[in-house]
Amino acid sequence: MTITAGSLVTELRRALGEKVRVHESETLLYRYDAIATGPAPLAVVLPETAADVALTMRLCVAHGCPVVPRGAASGLSGGSVPVGPCVTIASNRMRGVVIDAPNLRAVVQPGVVTDDLDALARAEGLTYAPDPASSRQSTLGGNVAENAGGPRCLKRGVTADAVLGLQVVLADGSILSLNRDDGGLDLAALFIGSEGTLGFVTEITVRLTPPPTFTRTVQAFFSSLDDAGRAVALITARGLTPAKLEVMDEVSLWAVDQFLHLGFPEGGKALLLSDCDGDDRATVDAEAQAVLKAFQDAGATACSLAADAAEAALLWRARKNVSPALGNVRANRVNEDIVVPRSKLPAVMREIHALAASSPFPVAVFGHAGDGNLHPNILFDRAHDDVALVEALAHEIARIAVRAGGVLSGEHGIGLTKRGFMIEVTPPATLAAYRRLKDALDPNGLLNPGKLLPERSR
Repeated sequence: MTITAGSLVTELRRALGEKVRVHESETLLYRYDAIATGPAPLAVVLPETAADVALTMRLCVAHGCPVVPRGAASGLSGGSVPVGPCVTIASNRMRGVVIDAPNLRAVVQPGVVTDDLDALARAEGLTYAPDPASSRQSTLGGNVAENAGGPRCLKRGVTADAVLGLQVVLADGSILSLNRDDGGLDLAALFIGSEGTLGFVTEITVRLTPPPTFTRTVQAFFSSLDDAGRAVALITARGLTPAKLEVMDEVSLWAVDQFLHLGFPEGGKALLLSDCDGDDRATVDAEAQAVLKAFQDAGATACSLAADAAEAALLWRARKNVSPALGNVRANRVNEDIVVPRSKLPAVMREIHALAASSPFPVAVFGHAGDGNLHPNILFDRAHDDVALVEALAHEIARIAVRAGGVLSGEHGIGLTKRGFMIEVTPPATLAAYRRLKDALDPNGLLNPGKLLPERSR
């Protein structure tokens, strides 16, 4: 089917008016995410309702035009980047929120910013648990598309654990209402993490929870990655489930110290940072002491237990400023996203460092140690460095994770950047099942093409 661009744009503008943008000065703004860039879309549609999305889908399918969903463009896998002529459906205007405090839930549109939802929930004495690092700009639609996590996911789960239901527009324009508690097939689960390749999410019902009453923060420095890894293993073996357990390697610590001048202790090769929380002060204090003991038993060289929220905020400054600190070292970075068994964390981090030592690029490793989700960051300068070498290094890091029994992505998605690896890590029968599902819901292959699934020819 050939795209009839002029006719399609005319029909879109006739049906949706000023919700359709076609001027190059505007469409150019929708060709990128936080890591990749593609061609400008033919048109950008800014829907306000599911009906707007459904109409757009029907027109695009009739004209054979691919559709690319887009949230806040904070993604790190190229998931919302066009790969050819397309119409981008952006959720910028879909920001409706209804807080249902008595039933501990909220109904939101996909363009709602994660932190905005949490702020509205907190005004009602509740909170939204998933907390991706991009929560100040990422939107709920993107979180669903990538199944975003965050530091709190160790104890409270990722986006999939918070989603109670979805409204989804399929490629043919039909609108599905999917309740995960209705006793039928959990069809909503198909769309969580599907990166917009199966449908466009137009409404999300999420679980809200009361925030914990008490929180204690524990920080520890280690003279080796092995000691830090042993501390994580001890916490797991002793049955402890802190709310957060984050790790930073030597390169991350150096970058943050250069950026903020925090005066880290000399010889620190790794940092672990943990929050323990709950509604009983004595229980929280006891868990924090147990985490502190695990750090000490694993050989921590320096430990801190925050006395209050102000001290806790100071301890968290390092972890929360990793990204700007790394941006201060090099102009560009590739933020990898791998998950490995927690027992393999030290070995995987060592192997990544050895790989980096033989390359021209510094690599900083940090992430969510509690569930084995690491974010190796390759630092480079696009103006002077060979980007092909950067991509090759990123691919080798992904292979390290796979060899260790891990997976390609914990929360950033497959998108453009890792789709080729699906051939290496997915059994053929499973890949065939994925494609049959894609064909059933999107028979013309028009929803976010070039993402997640590898080329059929491969």
